Amino acid sequence: MDNFSPVSAIRGLLDSQAAAICNRDIAAATANYAFDVLIFDVVGPLAQPKGNSSVRNRLKEWMGTFSGDTPVFFEITDPTIEASEDRGFSHSLNHVRVSLAGGGILDMYWRETFGWQKINGEWKIVHAHSSVPFNPSTGMASTGLKPD
Repeated sequence: MDNFSPVSAIRGLLDSQAAAICNRDIAAATANYAFDVLIFDVVGPLAQPKGNSSVRNRLKEWMGTFSGDTPVFFEITDPTIEASEDRGFSHSLNHVRVSLAGGGILDMYWRETFGWQKINGEWKIVHAHSSVPFNPSTGMASTGLKPD
């Protein structure tokens, strides 16, 4: 058993995941996901992709839209983490800013909630839910919102 509280352990995993995305390290960015994780993503079909390979494929697709020669700024802002000895959840606002391969800048925030479970002594994400608010009069996602 580690010497960290469950909350501290999960916080460390979130920090390492953010660093991995900044470094475009897909293997490290997906290391915290359980083999059979259930994903509710902000893009793609309404069906719920399942499995670590779905996370990897989605991350490759997303990072493929980034310009290859510019840094990726990614942060998990003000995460709230609750955890017992073997289960927990976290929620946060995530922020990315990066130049896009096709021109322009992606600079957006979105909401993310993770369900965590300790599996074989390691904390893993067993459920991930990402969302952005939408404008009901246009039906369009409100990707330009910034926190107050």
